[in-house]
Amino acid sequence: MFGVIEGTGFEVIDPSFEACLIGHARVERLWTGARWAEGPAWFPAGRYLIWSDIPNNRMLRWDETDGSVSTFRQPSMNSNGNTVDNQGRLVTCEHLARRVTRTEHDGSITVIADSFGGKRLNSPNDVVVSADGAIWFTDPSYGILADYEGAMSDQEQEGCYVYRVSPEGEISIAADDYVKPNGLAFSPDEQSLYIADTGASHDPEGPKHIRRHRVEGGKLSGGEVLADCTSGLFDGFRLDRDGRIWTSAADGVHCIAPDGTLIGKILIPELVANVCFGGPVGNRLFICGTTSLYSAYLAVNGAR
Repeated sequence: MFGVIEGTGFEVIDPSFEACLIGHARVERLWTGARWAEGPAWFPAGRYLIWSDIPNNRMLRWDETDGSVSTFRQPSMNSNGNTVDNQGRLVTCEHLARRVTRTEHDGSITVIADSFGGKRLNSPNDVVVSADGAIWFTDPSYGILADYEGAMSDQEQEGCYVYRVSPEGEISIAADDYVKPNGLAFSPDEQSLYIADTGASHDPEGPKHIRRHRVEGGKLSGGEVLADCTSGLFDGFRLDRDGRIWTSAADGVHCIAPDGTLIGKILIPELVANVCFGGPVGNRLFICGTTSLYSAYLAVNGAR
């Protein structure tokens, strides 16, 4: 069948999307009360989700065991993207402090990166950790453009770059040809890195797509456009084990096949900023809408 499946929140655009769905599953709203929800990260050992509420300068925690929501950290330095590293530690992009940090197991905070070439970063946005322990993050200027998601400040870097911090702590530019690099995620085998460019946010003629790079020896090559956004802008996204991209958009979550074809949507009644897979077996997609946290069980599992 094609079109919206009544009462579910799912829209089938290509028949292949039906294999991703559970017949009786529905989109659920788990919580509301944010101003701009972003950066969900799942912690399997504790069965909880951490995410950012950027303008409210806080991080929130949803507990799977009882459905409760509490404040994880406030102030949060206008935190944006979050991820979990290979040791189960929280890695966070902070707009206000213009840095990437790691929260250690004892609760202390380690600064991963806050400058490059002797100049402050713009406002780190989203972050992923590869299997070798390297940290990759995007650094557009959104957090220094106004006093809403950070602090209005001068841009010190010449551009908005994608960075890699090696396992030894050395920072380098991984990509320098983006207007506003935003969400990023690896393919399941980590041979490709996908990066969203949301340059159209401040230029109607700017990019609003996801590009695919090849990864070899900690370096990127290629960078062809995989998919253009058909509703607003792609922001944060994750991949499932079969290489499909589940990405935020203005009308919800778009599911994009490995060849770039839009095969289906999860319709959400507000602008979506980011997603992540979680739950005991990684088959629950958590969705950060503008004001709310949503989830949907799927017949697929998230990549590592």
